[in-house]
Amino acid sequence: MIQRIQTVYLFIVILLGAVLPFWVNLWSDSEGNEIFARNEIWISLIFYGSSLLALVAILLFKNRKNQFVVNRLNIILNLFLLGFFVYRSLNLSGETLVSEKGIGMLIPVFSIVFLVLANRAIKKDEDLVKSVDRLR
Repeated sequence: MIQRIQTVYLFIVILLGAVLPFWVNLWSDSEGNEIFARNEIWISLIFYGSSLLALVAILLFKNRKNQFVVNRLNIILNLFLLGFFVYRSLNLSGETLVSEKGIGMLIPVFSIVFLVLANRAIKKDEDLVKSVDRLR
C-alpha cells in the first residue's frame, strides 16, 4: 500500500537526491568557488538516478520483493557516490582557517540511512503478509 511508512522514507530520499544537492555546496575549489551538483554533470546524474530509483520503488508498492531489490540498488548507487566524495575530500586540502569540504557530501549518508529504514519497513510488511498467509 502506498500510505506506508516506507513511502515517507523513500519520499525523503527523493528530496535528498533531487533538491538538496543543488542548494548546498558539495565542496569548494582552490579559488574558493563553491561546487554544487549542477556544476558537475555526472554527479547530478547520479543524484537524479538515485531519486528516480526511489520513485520507482514507491511505484512498486504492490511487489515488495522488487521494491526491496530496487532499494538495494539505490543503496549501492549511493555508496558509489559516497566513495567518490570520500576520495574527493581526501584529495582536498583542509586548512585550519577555511574548510573546503561542503555539507553536501553527507547527502549520500542520509540517503543510505533512509533507504535502510525503508527496506526494514518493507521486510516487516512482507513478514506480516507471510504470517497472515500461514494462518489461512
